[in-house]
Amino acid sequence: MNPVFPAGGALVQPALAALPPSFLLAAAAILGLLVGSFLNVVIHRMPRMMEYDEANYIAELRGDPLPYPERYNLMVPRSACPHCGHAIAAWENIPVISYLFLRGRCSSCKAPISVRYPLVELACGVLSALAAWHFGPTWQGVAALVLLWSLLALTMIDADTQLLPDQITLPLVWLGLLLNLGGLFVPLADAVIGAVAGYLLLWSAYWAFKLVRGKEGMGYGDFKLMAALGAWFGWQALPTLVLLSSVVGVVFGVASIALRRQGRDTPFPFGPFIAGAGVLVLFFGPGMLPLLPTP
Repeated sequence: MNPVFPAGGALVQPALAALPPSFLLAAAAILGLLVGSFLNVVIHRMPRMMEYDEANYIAELRGDPLPYPERYNLMVPRSACPHCGHAIAAWENIPVISYLFLRGRCSSCKAPISVRYPLVELACGVLSALAAWHFGPTWQGVAALVLLWSLLALTMIDADTQLLPDQITLPLVWLGLLLNLGGLFVPLADAVIGAVAGYLLLWSAYWAFKLVRGKEGMGYGDFKLMAALGAWFGWQALPTLVLLSSVVGVVFGVASIALRRQGRDTPFPFGPFIAGAGVLVLFFGPGMLPLLPTP
């Protein structure tokens, strides 16, 4: 347990330091699995919540009947099979185990359940255990969990819809700044500059690309996500974040074109590459690339 951001090594509770590391890792993994199950709800519902709210808002301005009058949020309605409407029972919602027990099919209509659900849960569990192992029972570890869960949700939402919801990106910006009031990861001045510079870097690239090519190259959600990571890790991390996300994004785009999965003008989500770079910086630090200085 050797965090790369040593300023925030204070223990959440000193008694936790006496617990065996294996207990801490297991607890973090189980917590991650449970949170991953909730993230599946967030990934599925949040884009629809945004769509429904926008449609209702437009209808309300026009004086028309609301197209989506029923409550629809992260809690209501109850989770159900999209094929037959069967309400998911508690025993059918145990992370990973229920999927294996049901053999990947609805208990009512036997329609297949996407394997992505247990994969998201497993990914969340593994990332949570890694955060516990890397940071230990510290406030940095708690913050790292929140960041990792948020980045996982954003990655999947962007992959599905090419949207990075403000409901997640903007709170990440403010949370990063608040955490660094006490220098949890970096000094506050570095965090503020990181947030501003992170946004402006991608905003400038967006407009440069639009002026040259006459079309958009990325979305505003990407700017906000980079600003959030700048707020968490400071301006020193931005070269690593931009370089890693750009290189991997270009490789992915070229590979997709070569494999004919998409055309040259077909847009693809950039948020997952920014999020992936953020995960690497969290665990390895802003100076993880040999050519970039460690702050």
